[in-house]
Amino acid sequence: MAGRAAAPSAWRRPSVLPGLGLSLGITLTALSLVVLIPLAALFIKAASAGPAEIWAIATSPRTLAALRLSFLGALFAACVNAVFGLILAWVLVRYDFPGRRLIDAAVDLPFALPTAVAGIALAAIYSPNGWVGALLAPLDIKVAYTPLGVMVALIFIGLPFVVRMVQPVLEEAQGDIEEAAALLGASRLRTIFQVILPPVLPALLTGFVLAFARAVGEYGSVIFIAGNIPMLSEIAPLLIVIKLEQFDYAGAAVIATLMLLLSFALILLVNLIQARARRRLGDV
Repeated sequence: MAGRAAAPSAWRRPSVLPGLGLSLGITLTALSLVVLIPLAALFIKAASAGPAEIWAIATSPRTLAALRLSFLGALFAACVNAVFGLILAWVLVRYDFPGRRLIDAAVDLPFALPTAVAGIALAAIYSPNGWVGALLAPLDIKVAYTPLGVMVALIFIGLPFVVRMVQPVLEEAQGDIEEAAALLGASRLRTIFQVILPPVLPALLTGFVLAFARAVGEYGSVIFIAGNIPMLSEIAPLLIVIKLEQFDYAGAAVIATLMLLLSFALILLVNLIQARARRRLGDV
């Protein structure tokens, strides 16, 4: 009817925020200043090197070795953190024991500890004359100044992401479901994979992505324990810093762009898997 007022559109619905137009403008401006413009400048600087130089830098053995260590090391560390972070979160949520609050607080230490301090501490502990390194030396296992030391540092800084993402989900989950599964005759293994893991999987994948993203770009805690040997224990962020110290800004931009594209592709893949897991969980 002509006299009836038209319903407000989705663009003009009452909101606590001062209108969609202003809110969207502020959001896009902040996103552009913080993310889009710096990334665009990175791509432009990398493109200034020219196709031949870009290909030479991207395919050089040193660059490939550094990228391989950074990404495979980050992937390995994220997988380890996904397993042991889930177990640690389960223990902190489901069991009450002396020192539980202390362990729960210690999980956040990698967040608060400066990365350089963490790297120095890990190098001191895992060096051949350190507390742990001295025990591993008779077994001919060397951690410090090797790729294994890089992975240890990446595991250290990524563990809190998995624990803190999974812990709230486990706190909301009711233990009665597991008891019901046991009463219905489900084995422990079946209870884990069909009762416990499905609701936890989206949060676990989120923690995995965060741990992986942090590990790929980690610098401070790695360089002290890695040894920084080219073609062996040199990570890609360190190679970028070396290029910058040599005033090779285009070369540093090329390596940074490669890291950005590879990280985006891997994170996008994991997010697609996470979205499928959430849809499957919603259909159940």
